Amino acid sequence: MDIFLTNNLTNKKEQFVPNDKKNIGMYVCGPTVYDDPHIGNARPLVIFDVLFKLLKNNFSKVTYVRNITDIDDKIIKSSQDQNISTKELTEKVTSSFFEDCNFLNCESPTHQPKATEHIDLMIEMISQLIKKGFAYENHKHVYFEVKKFSEYGKLSNKKLEDLIAGSRVEVSENKKNSEDFVLWKPSNKNEPSWDSPWGKGRPGWHLECSAMSKKFLGNEFDIHGGGIDLIFPHHENEIAQSRCANDTKIFAKYWVHNAFITMSNEKMAKSQGNILKIKDFRNKISGQVIRLALMSAHYRQPLDWNDKLLNDCQSTLDKWYRIYSTDIKPVQVTEEVLKPLYEDLNTPGYIANLHKLYEKASKGENKELFVSACKFIGLFNEDKRQWEKYKKENASLSETEIKNKIDLRNKARANKNYKEADKIRDELLDKGVLIEDKDGKTLWKFK
Repeated sequence: MDIFLTNNLTNKKEQFVPNDKKNIGMYVCGPTVYDDPHIGNARPLVIFDVLFKLLKNNFSKVTYVRNITDIDDKIIKSSQDQNISTKELTEKVTSSFFEDCNFLNCESPTHQPKATEHIDLMIEMISQLIKKGFAYENHKHVYFEVKKFSEYGKLSNKKLEDLIAGSRVEVSENKKNSEDFVLWKPSNKNEPSWDSPWGKGRPGWHLECSAMSKKFLGNEFDIHGGGIDLIFPHHENEIAQSRCANDTKIFAKYWVHNAFITMSNEKMAKSQGNILKIKDFRNKISGQVIRLALMSAHYRQPLDWNDKLLNDCQSTLDKWYRIYSTDIKPVQVTEEVLKPLYEDLNTPGYIANLHKLYEKASKGENKELFVSACKFIGLFNEDKRQWEKYKKENASLSETEIKNKIDLRNKARANKNYKEADKIRDELLDKGVLIEDKDGKTLWKFK
């Protein structure tokens, strides 16, 4: 079955036709490790993990690259604020990031290169851009001259003057033009620096991805992904510097971007004061619940994050776990079940198929397909015992509180106050506790 993706380079949904069917190349912008990732950062982790799985289902080899930006102005500022070295900061945040990926049950990409390990390639690319007349040096800074690249703005589908007017452009007397962006900058004292033909300094942020994608995927590759906020200027700049340095007509063939996560319909961002870090969920909720929640809306649509979303996903997984067993043997997921994913990674449509499969599986029909289809998108990575243990440990009521509630209910029933008894039963049910009256006793369990 053919895969279709919305390509932001053309603003169309297109059939995915790879450059080389024997080796698919996908690059996704990873974290800048200056602070622990938040739920907004988790969305591309899960979305492109699902795309990675789908591509591997169709092609014999998929090379998935996701970078780690471990040198950047934000990193330097954060390390100074915490009075620690940039190395200590980036190693700590990178470790936390990898824990987040495991928590969300994301597969490891084929390569996860760090920017600081590829400075030599960045210097080489800058030299090529200067040599070819696309970049210039001024006072130990090197800038890409945007006007030299006639197709600048094609990805964001805007004219240069509109892009500059609506964005935060770095102001500098060293630039020829306000729209030019930095490729290399000198470092201040006590800041990380590397030797270069233009003096000690460090690379511009945009350059890192161009150099690392070239190393692992070549001058041209299939898919470039990331959050929608990266379209301009980051991805626009990547295209300009890569195509000019490598003398190519394309950089990445398909550009795929996920929309924001919102809270009360406002973008999740530090400036909004509404950041929810992934690590803060680790001991409160199963990573599967977070993963299912992140797939509950189409990747191109905003996803509003709230307690109801998480509770609904928790209840859904709880229901599905009634079917799951480690004894169930995996089977190939059928094309019919996978069909929504082939249509621009329609995860809500796929989840709807899972609900249909569950209804059949609950009647004893084809449990193998249901379980395999859940596993295909990274669910059921915990066995039933682990799931029940998680529910017990993370229950909002202790065993003592549950037993006290049951005693109150039994007293209400004895007094024929059935309205109060039903109210207590419903309260317990809302907290994930199922009760059953049997042989004169009230039994309970986590649902």
